[in-house]
Amino acid sequence: MYTIATNAAPEAIGPYAQAQMALGFIFVSGQIPIDPSTGTILAETIIEQTRQVCKNIQVILQAAGSDMTKVVKTTCYLADMEDFNSFNAIYSEYFTNKPARSCVAVKALPKGALVEIEVIAEKN
Repeated sequence: MYTIATNAAPEAIGPYAQAQMALGFIFVSGQIPIDPSTGTILAETIIEQTRQVCKNIQVILQAAGSDMTKVVKTTCYLADMEDFNSFNAIYSEYFTNKPARSCVAVKALPKGALVEIEVIAEKN
């Protein structure tokens, strides 16, 4: 097992790694829309927050030697299922290979985020 860490993505806000690599796969911890330059959530809308989450995932995958086209599974958490269509519009721009996915509504997310995404990807 190999820990993935990059300053280009937000630091973990708890006792976990940004990602772990094992058996040729990269397991990216759930990412919320924290701006890595400020350590806070600047984005307000589901569209802006989803875009920031996807950017965070991109840089973590790059640090691990992979990219968004190698994602095989995502798990998505929305604070409000009313945001589903807007979320999908941005999600589909980044996950063009259409990985397997679960998407659920949750009562609350860390730091008041509207969205969180975790991914499993193949190493390039």
